[in-house]
Amino acid sequence: MFIIRQAINEDMPQLLKLSRLVHSFNLPQDKDSLAAKIDRSTRAFSGLVKEPKGREFVFVLEDLESGSVVGTSAVYSKISWPGHPHLFFKVRKHEHYSRDLGTGQVHVTIQLDTDETGPSEIGGLILAPGYRGHPQKLGSLLSYVRFQFIGLHPAWFQKRIIAELMGALTPDSRSTLWDYLGRRFINLSYIEADTFSQRSKEFILKLFPSIEIYISLLPPEARQLVGKVGDETVPALKMLEKLGFSAQDHVDPFDGGPYLHAARDAIPIVNCSTQKTLAGASKGATHSGVVSCLGDHGFRALRSEFEVSGARVRLPAKSIDALGATSGAPIGLTAFDKGGNAIALGKGSARPAKRRAVRGR
Repeated sequence: MFIIRQAINEDMPQLLKLSRLVHSFNLPQDKDSLAAKIDRSTRAFSGLVKEPKGREFVFVLEDLESGSVVGTSAVYSKISWPGHPHLFFKVRKHEHYSRDLGTGQVHVTIQLDTDETGPSEIGGLILAPGYRGHPQKLGSLLSYVRFQFIGLHPAWFQKRIIAELMGALTPDSRSTLWDYLGRRFINLSYIEADTFSQRSKEFILKLFPSIEIYISLLPPEARQLVGKVGDETVPALKMLEKLGFSAQDHVDPFDGGPYLHAARDAIPIVNCSTQKTLAGASKGATHSGVVSCLGDHGFRALRSEFEVSGARVRLPAKSIDALGATSGAPIGLTAFDKGGNAIALGKGSARPAKRRAVRGR
């Protein structure tokens, strides 16, 4: 059985190992940064963070049979605000035509731009190689649980959600786009610049040109990366597009990967997630999907069958045990049909569980 739960301090060694599988600033590779991230997440899950810009929720996927942490995902309540901008390249197309020659061309430009209006962001989806392609579709579970969490706590998140998808990197984790473009203005490697930007974005705004840049001036191997994702990210791209996310001509200034956008309330999983009161163990099943509980054990979620009756829900005994839930607890529910589409359930009357600080298992 696999369970998704909030990250805890005891996960540190396994998370450090997992972070080295893929470059992602959402899962730092040094112990101090990772410890600070887990602390921020613990405080957010416990309801101790009052400002949206400080809320960061980190989920881990645990293989209960082996006790191993084999995946992560995250959601951020607000990623930008005045004085702390979100940076991106705005992609534009320009048509040029010569009457004398009777010919024209379409040129693509990129220009550094900022956003201080603070959307929420999903990110940090990492799955250990040995668990990719698993019959239980663990990657989609890691992704879906974030949207259920947003649907259960909409007041914690903004009305606009973005997702940054990593661009194509070389086998040694370099960005060809950065090597041919960014490094001409900022003498840092791709990883150095991307990592430093998590502490400060001032160097990008001061050193990078503010004018439009014609990507036709770049070699083909660099310009073809603008707005493209790496092969390993294609499944995530297709999954997000299925959920209603779309590109808005915004790309990452470091690796050229696209930013996808969606209205929070238009995401099917967000809309179809609800809470109902746990009435005990089930004898049958009316639905299957993602179930969760935010209680004394912190946040925990898994795939399970469940039986709904009005404002009450019953779960298999093993699911109740894995969630650490007791009768009367509010249970988050997202039902899916056989095609993998979220379907609506009647809104329950369960009240959100009281949030308590979680220090460990």
